[in-house]
Amino acid sequence: MVRVAIVGGGISGLTTAFYLEQERRRGAPLSFTVFEAEGRFGGVIRTERVNGCVIEAGPDSFLSSKPWARELCDDLRLSSQLIGSRDEDRKTYILINGRLEPIPPGMQMMVPTRIGPVLTSRLFSRRTKLAMAREYLWPPQPLGADDDESVASFVSRHFNSEVVDRLADPMLTGIYGGDASMLSARATLPLMIDMECRHRSLVRGALAARAAQHSSAVPPQSLFTSMRDGMQRMVESIVRQVPRETLRSSRRVEAIKAQENGWQIKLGETTEDFDHLILAVPAHVSAKLIAELPGSERPAELLGEISYSSAVTVALVYAGGISLPAGFGFLVPRGEGKRMIACTFVHNKFENRVPTGTALLRVFMGGTRDAEILDQTDDQIVQIVRREVREILNIEAEPQLIRVFKWHKAMPQYGVGHLLKVARLEMHMQRFPKLHLSGNAYHGIGIPDCVRAGRAAADAIMRRMRSQRALA
Repeated sequence: MVRVAIVGGGISGLTTAFYLEQERRRGAPLSFTVFEAEGRFGGVIRTERVNGCVIEAGPDSFLSSKPWARELCDDLRLSSQLIGSRDEDRKTYILINGRLEPIPPGMQMMVPTRIGPVLTSRLFSRRTKLAMAREYLWPPQPLGADDDESVASFVSRHFNSEVVDRLADPMLTGIYGGDASMLSARATLPLMIDMECRHRSLVRGALAARAAQHSSAVPPQSLFTSMRDGMQRMVESIVRQVPRETLRSSRRVEAIKAQENGWQIKLGETTEDFDHLILAVPAHVSAKLIAELPGSERPAELLGEISYSSAVTVALVYAGGISLPAGFGFLVPRGEGKRMIACTFVHNKFENRVPTGTALLRVFMGGTRDAEILDQTDDQIVQIVRREVREILNIEAEPQLIRVFKWHKAMPQYGVGHLLKVARLEMHMQRFPKLHLSGNAYHGIGIPDCVRAGRAAADAIMRRMRSQRALA
């Protein structure tokens, strides 16, 4: 019997557990145990259902274009729960000089595919509009195959600093909680790097992608996908479908020790032995756990170099009588002097989130821009949010319900050179064939990326088991 320890009960660790359970049911001679330091499973995926409202404490959806989360939902028999975003009403604003300006239709992130809306937009200066035309006609040289640069450098090279300040930085801050001047272009904008390689011009690449999509027989899918009853439904389904005794919450793994044929983990005063060990925890936690292993100096150092930012989300429910612009919400550039990073109009983005006539706003704060917000009390955070909502949206009404959620060191920062760092880490980890790294610190931070990492860990264990049986 092969014993597997999964350290970390977020979506990556739970995905590994689910697919190992499927193999066990098919007759694979294995057992597994998930150890979670917190009192609940799911990590940043957490849903509260209050007064008919579906309130997400963490991510409210996943990108539909990445297939792995949808595949997991299919395997969990949750396909009927999937709902797409209301893209027919999709409009996002940028706060510029205290005024909400819509992102022009046809923008693919910070790349225009329609000239008319850009020319009439007040989001961009004349200088930027000319820069976008110049990028199409005289694109810059592509980035070298082995080179990397910051998002700010990459976008400035193709357009100018205004596009960085007004689009690239607010968007990447909303996703990664980071700074465009520090984040890796290769790690965070892989599709645009590919466009640059193929077309040199990002505008040409975006136009080609748009033309290919229009000529495809496959109907376009919604940009975001969520769960009708909230994202926590994924977690609850996995928890129900694995044996209860395999899930141990409030059990912090304090140390690991290599043995001749596996691993020993320390939990308080007790130890347990396993054949395989999966670390589905933040990189800095993995760094501490492997630090004492012989030969782990370099991988522990590389893990420790992956920094994290923290986040605060605030949900505000209004019973009615407030006026909001149409669309999904707005982003706030750092130059606007606000503490909020973004605000989502949840009731517009997805159906079935609130009772009729109710509005649900989600405000995002923190990141590398404002790490100090985590030191504020919930009441102080609410005061800040209500003041800025009043200043930006002119909402004077009292919220019917407020929820504040704090996420400490939740978002890994993919700095310049991140992919090379991960490649080096994976090379060094080959000396520990029964130790697997998983989670959002390496190849993507979204739910689909975490699911992919979790399934890859399960697949790696099964491949090794089959290989050993073939050699026996």
